[in-house]
Amino acid sequence: MTLKLYVDRRSHPCREVIIFCKLNGIDFEEVHIDLSKRQHLTPEFKEVNPMKQIPAIMDGKFKLSESHAIVKYLACAFPGIADHWYPADLYKRAKVESVLDWHRTNFPRGPGSYVSTSVLAPVFGLRLNPQAAARSEKILIASLAKIESVWLQKKGRFLLGSGQPSIADLSLACEIMSLEALDEKDRERILGPFKRVQRWLDDTKNVMAPHFEEVNSILYKIKENLQKQRDQGGSSITQSSKKHDLHSKM
Repeated sequence: MTLKLYVDRRSHPCREVIIFCKLNGIDFEEVHIDLSKRQHLTPEFKEVNPMKQIPAIMDGKFKLSESHAIVKYLACAFPGIADHWYPADLYKRAKVESVLDWHRTNFPRGPGSYVSTSVLAPVFGLRLNPQAAARSEKILIASLAKIESVWLQKKGRFLLGSGQPSIADLSLACEIMSLEALDEKDRERILGPFKRVQRWLDDTKNVMAPHFEEVNSILYKIKENLQKQRDQGGSSITQSSKKHDLHSKM
């Protein structure tokens, strides 16, 4: 039976799972769960994931949620997946796990939260929150500094000094890509000081081409629509009719 991915590409964990499948030639059916329409809260989706969150998958009768758990499962369950994604070597795998755990502990309060509270909230019918955005920005800057000084080492192009990407590179890169939804000045102000992070992100895009850019391209569409709204004086749009208009253009 075909693997089913329950996703909304506006969500970076969803993009992570989609990209992994595309990079590794895993056939799948993409089932769109529209977060702005709260389709993840429906009784039908609750049968897939009782936690009512995406991404989620169904592989035959097997159901699984949480992006990190999903990509680990896919790396082990499907034949021919290159070892560098999720190494069989105990020590290498433990290092990858350490990055993933750090990511879940620290980073969700960083780029995703900052972008959501500063510009993206109206897409999902929520209010912008400058105070929360300011708090998230501090966490984001501190987290980028940790990636720059700890996870990225001089001898390799990817995290942990590796010459090839792991699922940790994919996961972190997808979240940092959320910054593409910001206007260029704001993005450069945040990401500009971290040159090593920028080189790593470029290397990640290149080695995962064309799928990384194709799946993340929705961010450029969001950015374009948000810029149009700002130009029209609609940076604080909350009316549902305008929200659905934005969604229909994506």
